Amino acid sequence: MKSVLAIRHVHFEDLGAFGTALETAGYTIRYREAGLDSIEPTEADAADLLVVLGGPIGVYDDGLYPFLRETARLLERHLAAGRRTLGICLGAQLMAHVLGARVYPGTAKEIGWAPLSLTQAGEQSPLKHLRDISVLHWHGDTFDLPAGAARLASTAQTLNQAYAVGDHALGLQFHPEVEARNFERWLIGHACEIASVPGLSVTGLREDAARHAGITVARAVDLLSDWLGIGPGAGIQPKVNA
Repeated sequence: MKSVLAIRHVHFEDLGAFGTALETAGYTIRYREAGLDSIEPTEADAADLLVVLGGPIGVYDDGLYPFLRETARLLERHLAAGRRTLGICLGAQLMAHVLGARVYPGTAKEIGWAPLSLTQAGEQSPLKHLRDISVLHWHGDTFDLPAGAARLASTAQTLNQAYAVGDHALGLQFHPEVEARNFERWLIGHACEIASVPGLSVTGLREDAARHAGITVARAVDLLSDWLGIGPGAGIQPKVNA
């Protein structure tokens, strides 16, 4: 049986619909809590897929949060060995960092549901499943494209929204995994941040999640299944209702 090791920074930013998809496809999932659980390199080596999830801190905050250095070392080791690696939001930033790219604050926070603009490489990649739909963006930082990586998607505000390194590594700045039924946890957990961004509201985000999350989750499952080679959708029926 294949296994997934997922490094989580805050409890509500979990694998979401990706977790349902992976379990349905026969993967076992182990979460490790960043800052609490020590992860031996051999444990990460044994995983068929290493996933580093999002969180409200920056790569450059490693002086305040030293565990970021441990995660970076695990990612560096995993990527160097050509093992399957998925980074989401902070995870994608950490991947870019260990691949030698600069990570830094963006011009403004990008929060809310909006479509991606796929590059030519993106149109030929598993991200094709996200064509013409809105996905959840929730970040303040951005990064330069790592050397040797292929840019897959952008938005008007953020040039590097997704990238691939060979067939084994995928970095997603956005959050395709978020299910409508769990989105309320995001609204609670990020209440202070929402209140600090002009024009952003809990009500508006909630309404947009109800409008977009169902189709996004279904397409995200196709993306993941395509990338892992487990068939289009792999017969997975994720829970998409609020």
